[in-house]
Amino acid sequence: MADKTKRLVVGVLAHVDSGKTTLSEAMLYRAGAIRKLGRVDHRDAFLDTDSLERARGITIFSKQALFETENARITWLDTPGHVDFSAEAERTVQVLDYAVLVISGPDGVQSHTETIWSLLRRCRVPTFLFINKMDLPGPGRDALLDQLRRRLGEGFVDFGADEDQCNEALALCDEHLMDAYLAGEPLAETDIVTAIARRHVFPCWFGSALKVDGVDALLEGLDRWTRPAPAGEHFGAKVFKVSQDDQGARLTWLRVTGGVLKVKDTLSGGPEGEGWSAKADQLRLYSGAKYTLANEVVPGQVCAVTGLTGAKPGEGLGAERDAGDPLLEPVLTYQVILPQGADVHTALANLRRIEEEEPELHVVWDETLGQIHIRLMGEIQLEVLQSLLSRRFGLDVTFGEGGILYKETIAEAVEGVGHYEPLRHYAEVHLKMEPLPPGSGIQYDIDCREEVLARNWQRLVIANLEEKEHRGILTGAPLTDVKITLIAGRAHLKHTEGGDFRQAALRAVRQGLMMTKNVLLEPWYHFRLELPAQNLGRAMNDIQQMEGTFGPADQEGEIAILEGSAPVSGLRGYPRELAGYTHGRGRLTLTPDSYRPCRNAADLIAASGYDPERDLENPADSVFCAHGAGYVVPWDKVREHMHVESGWGKAKPARAEDPQPVRRAAAFRASLENDAELMKIFEQTYGPIKRDPLAAFRPVKNDRPDFNAEQWKVLPEYLLVDGYNIIFVWDDLSALARDNLASARQKLMDILCNYQGFKQCVLILVFDAYRVPGSPGSIEQYHNIHVVYTREAETADMFIERVTHEIGRERRVRVATSDGMEQVIILGHGAYRLSARQFREEVDEVEREIRALIRQEE
Repeated sequence: MADKTKRLVVGVLAHVDSGKTTLSEAMLYRAGAIRKLGRVDHRDAFLDTDSLERARGITIFSKQALFETENARITWLDTPGHVDFSAEAERTVQVLDYAVLVISGPDGVQSHTETIWSLLRRCRVPTFLFINKMDLPGPGRDALLDQLRRRLGEGFVDFGADEDQCNEALALCDEHLMDAYLAGEPLAETDIVTAIARRHVFPCWFGSALKVDGVDALLEGLDRWTRPAPAGEHFGAKVFKVSQDDQGARLTWLRVTGGVLKVKDTLSGGPEGEGWSAKADQLRLYSGAKYTLANEVVPGQVCAVTGLTGAKPGEGLGAERDAGDPLLEPVLTYQVILPQGADVHTALANLRRIEEEEPELHVVWDETLGQIHIRLMGEIQLEVLQSLLSRRFGLDVTFGEGGILYKETIAEAVEGVGHYEPLRHYAEVHLKMEPLPPGSGIQYDIDCREEVLARNWQRLVIANLEEKEHRGILTGAPLTDVKITLIAGRAHLKHTEGGDFRQAALRAVRQGLMMTKNVLLEPWYHFRLELPAQNLGRAMNDIQQMEGTFGPADQEGEIAILEGSAPVSGLRGYPRELAGYTHGRGRLTLTPDSYRPCRNAADLIAASGYDPERDLENPADSVFCAHGAGYVVPWDKVREHMHVESGWGKAKPARAEDPQPVRRAAAFRASLENDAELMKIFEQTYGPIKRDPLAAFRPVKNDRPDFNAEQWKVLPEYLLVDGYNIIFVWDDLSALARDNLASARQKLMDILCNYQGFKQCVLILVFDAYRVPGSPGSIEQYHNIHVVYTREAETADMFIERVTHEIGRERRVRVATSDGMEQVIILGHGAYRLSARQFREEVDEVEREIRALIRQEE
């Protein structure tokens, strides 16, 4: 047997009832990991370890199994298929090397299948497909492949077809494979593996998991057509799940992406200043309900760690960044009704513990009413929560009638001001609040100079804003789709304490909301409706009555299919109505879609009875001080009393005088000399530039009706760096590139991260990929910089020229490159050019200043 150096993390995903867990059982059985083939309906499946899962016959919690193929050691992650537990599946996808998407042959592509596919596409996970239940009546292979291509996109290839047919299909998916195919050359396995890894090809196998048909072919495919992910040099890990074992010990599930994790290593995470640090007491390698202890875990392995009490799902450890917000959010809310005599605070603490484990569950404590509310995806999740509370804590709860989770946003930008100055306290905060596109959530930023407000106070303001769930002023619903930027503030040298800025910042948010136009949002479902054709007219009329939308209806035999979107309020009770008028033959699949402006906002606002001025937990008024005592100023009078003028919407004052004018002047003279040479080249190419020598002495006339100096504002500087030009000019990087170009790229990226952190510019690093066949191009976030890989046939200078042309009129743009012709083009677009030599001097100077600051702090 070959040395199994290839370690893979593979996840299996599917729409509910597609046979996902049955496939997992068959895979483990054929790989020799289990001796007995269990079944979901017999309640003895290897991976359905929870009693609730066995009772309901569905996967609720993601599970792990270990097995080996001829050349690989595979960690297999079985994920929930029901939409109610989609957040659990989302977190798991982020740690996968490859995914296996299971589709039911008789049912084909379902609505939730499309949601899973968009998640895999967003996370760029290479995907294999197993079309299951082919032993049952259905449309057949060709029809299913056509449906996959029509609803999910191109690239699906039947790897069970004959070689000639398979090669022809592969050639249509990837240009490199097409070149080899047209040249009459055999398709190289390494090229096919690369095409799969790039998501150009999606291998498909057909079979029946229950009858173990096609399972061996899928196992062989995972062994043959995969490659391990590159491991980082430094330690990194992604936390994707938190759970408890049978003894109540907290388990933190993570995938190691770089370095080595050893027993008793100290790990840390969390926000700056409020983070956690703990030792990894045990490293458990689970397979089903059993585990073995490991002394160390290497990249490509998944383990459960004990002792990490502060880690949360989605958190990145070491070199890894935190994951983004879930794609799907809860849309329903329920009140938790406790049994007689139960302590509400104890129950709240128990719910908080479960909340850590279930990313789709949100627990809200209403201090005013003394009530606990929960937000979740659906009624099945409600049953699971009820069972967990009873089993773990002996708490038998019920739930009030569920309601819809509305949200609020703003329609116009506004400046919010908060001031907090009771005796011996002082803080003032100015926040710019802007509407964002739907689905953006709340984003935070800082655009405030340190001479106005010290950096430590700025970070404290943002930290206090991030930990608070902000409520709107219409119904008190959660705020969303708003960008909040700190633009000004003031502290007192003697009297300011940390809590003062919390008070001022939260009051600034509320004051801004009171000053602007607010919008109530309601959730919508995406629906897929399958029903007898004779009932289609009734369904269309129902959707129209809900003010929903739908596309043209499809028909497959006697079944009509209707897809579209409609408000949750209309569709929530519709499954029972559908079952009635179709006599049980109709099927409705609902997936949370988006939040949109509420249709009957006025009625809902009136019914809520919410008065923002009486919300004592979220005050909009400010506190000022006079004659040794604090007094309250109403929110609409705060701007008349504020101590700071933010300058929002007006020209901002210039920055403080440069402490090193001599060095800056020398650099400027050097740039003038180079500009003179470039201008000669420019004029030789495009013709002489005519100048009026007396223009500077003539008075300027401002005839523009749209000109208003007060509207000008300082925008962040953009710095574009031509990556390969810099690498091959800087001596140290050039030497490194001769041995390993990837290492040179990585080192340049790390250098620029430090530079950006000091300069606070928007830094875009551009690498040529125009010679890479089929390269779609990408824009990635590496720590605090943007890294661009150009698409095929697009050079770095073409990308830079396009960007400078688009943003150079409104933003200050600098470009660092060694390409003289590129500098000429950039100069013509109005951007500032920076030679590779000048840029290196600037980078070296920044590093010296960083070291000096570190020495001062020490």
